[in-house]
Amino acid sequence: MDRTRQEARRKQIEDAAYRMLGERGYAGTSVQAIARAAKASNETLYNWYGDKKGLMAALVARNTDTVRIALAQASGGTPMNQLAQLGPILLGMVLGPRAVALNRAAAADPSGDLGRAISEGGREVVAPLITSIMGQAVQNGTLSGSPEDLAELYLTLLIGDLQIRRVTGAMDTPTPGYTASRSEAALAALSRIAA
Repeated sequence: MDRTRQEARRKQIEDAAYRMLGERGYAGTSVQAIARAAKASNETLYNWYGDKKGLMAALVARNTDTVRIALAQASGGTPMNQLAQLGPILLGMVLGPRAVALNRAAAADPSGDLGRAISEGGREVVAPLITSIMGQAVQNGTLSGSPEDLAELYLTLLIGDLQIRRVTGAMDTPTPGYTASRSEAALAALSRIAA
């Protein structure tokens, strides 16, 4: 199977996985059900993802890739410019429908497997990248403090309780304008607090 067809097939499988999560939750979703919904063979899913945990980890990694790509494109700029470019993308990803579907399913998963996969493939990947940017900002004198503490502060200012509000249905999907203005406000607050 050529790369283009394989990528299209992965998208079909991942779309089916999100549908199953929305309809059945994590516990009620099986690799076999996803394969049927995607009109794919069980063998394909097991070969590509290993098992349900592997498939869920792949869904999380795909979401996290948007942040990694944004950081790669912003690299080379000042730390504050990198954060200005990253903020709206990160906020849009964590508040987007796919992350919300994963988080809703994780909240209802009594095993905690999906929550761990989200943490390992999401926050535990993104936070060190942001910490690195904060280290650059401290090094060049733009910010003061521990890079780890600054990264935590930035994520709190940027995301706050918005992710919980989205998962619980108390907030609609934000517009790009909202994510941009929220990101600007978080960066401005960070600059005031940690200057």
